[in-house]
Amino acid sequence: MSVEVISIVVLAAMFLIATVRPVNLGALAIVAAFVLGISVLDGADVGEKTDTIFAGFPGDLFVVLAGVTYLFAIAKNNGTVDWLVHAAIRAVGGRVGLIPWVMFLVTTCLTAIGAVVPASVAIISPIGMGFAARYKINPLLMGLMIINGASAGGFSPMSIFGGITNGVVAKAGLPGNPTLLFLVSFLFNLAISLVVFFLWGGRDLLGRRADDTGEEPTETDPGSGSANSRAPAPAPASGSSGGDVATTTIAPSSVDEAATTLDRDRILTLIGLAILAVGALFFDLNVGLVAITVAAILTLISPASAKGSINQIAWPTVLLVCGIVMYVSLMENIGTIKWLGSEVATIGAPLLAALIICFIGGAVSAFASTTGILGALIPLAVPFLTGGNAVGAVGLITALAISSSVVDSSPFSTSGALVVANAPEDRRDTVYKGLMRWGFSMVLVAPLATWLILVVPGWL
Repeated sequence: MSVEVISIVVLAAMFLIATVRPVNLGALAIVAAFVLGISVLDGADVGEKTDTIFAGFPGDLFVVLAGVTYLFAIAKNNGTVDWLVHAAIRAVGGRVGLIPWVMFLVTTCLTAIGAVVPASVAIISPIGMGFAARYKINPLLMGLMIINGASAGGFSPMSIFGGITNGVVAKAGLPGNPTLLFLVSFLFNLAISLVVFFLWGGRDLLGRRADDTGEEPTETDPGSGSANSRAPAPAPASGSSGGDVATTTIAPSSVDEAATTLDRDRILTLIGLAILAVGALFFDLNVGLVAITVAAILTLISPASAKGSINQIAWPTVLLVCGIVMYVSLMENIGTIKWLGSEVATIGAPLLAALIICFIGGAVSAFASTTGILGALIPLAVPFLTGGNAVGAVGLITALAISSSVVDSSPFSTSGALVVANAPEDRRDTVYKGLMRWGFSMVLVAPLATWLILVVPGWL
């Protein structure tokens, strides 16, 4: 067996092991890069081989991942996230039909400004499921709107998925369009959310109004979970969003006042997020460096509100992504990427090969880490894109990114599992089965739809 084939088998084995065992995929990738590199790399000694292995570590991507999640952790600590959630909820007034869309948009905003997709789902799903129980909204509808919202914002230039995808594309020297990637992903998730909304009872919600004007209910308060929703908890059958909230009447005035007031720290955080967005979108500034700069300034101004934020950085995700990219860089060094590209080119039908790549991304991501898939599959598609095939790089990369992310609604993914965990106990099994049907339908529908729209016409 050739070295190239061995490296691909090791990559597949890593995904399989990380799926069935509680071990970080990035840690496995670093171990594999070390063992395989020492074994097959050319070099005068072990030290020279080790230097080659470390040369593949993505320092720029590390800064992006750590920086944006650090800034988002500060935004959670000082209540900016709570303010955004409550402001959006209050905006719907008594229109029950708009509540799922508020959850969609809030989750989109959270991931778009740098929240890891599972983290935003973990924050919003207890709140959303609380509102679903309070206003008799189908929990499957609410859960899918939250997951789709997280995916819709996942490819903004400031987000984790966007940072990974745009970084890999730039490193490979391929043409990229970060703004188009974000907009197409948002519109695709918006489109499937419209289907979800009308498929699971949204039409009946449009004519209904709540008993109040959209303020958080005084019983089984879903809004009370927002400030402490750092980890998901199964929602009791009564519809409470947290296991420690009693069903006695609670005066919401102090909670509402604390969550809806714009104090100095929240205003400065919102300004910092705006600076990050403008700098990334219009001045091509490095997202990670700007995010860390804003986070450091906020910490200096208000150390108390930023306390513990460093510990809340998504270190498992940072390790996962950096490990995968490090291993893929080793594969590139030993010639696997070039070899695989030439093998894909032998299919003889570039459009068919592109469709197969998208199907692989969707199928594997339904069970494995989406961040890991993006870090591994996009580089593997690079030789195919640079081999003179009549397939647009921007179109295929965008199709692959969407195909690999919308399947997060599978209950085997982190986002899907979080929604199941927060569903009312008496509806949990129904939500699980519904997410399974929808998630695996996306494995078939998303690659085919994105291929037809983005790849076949050749306009990107």
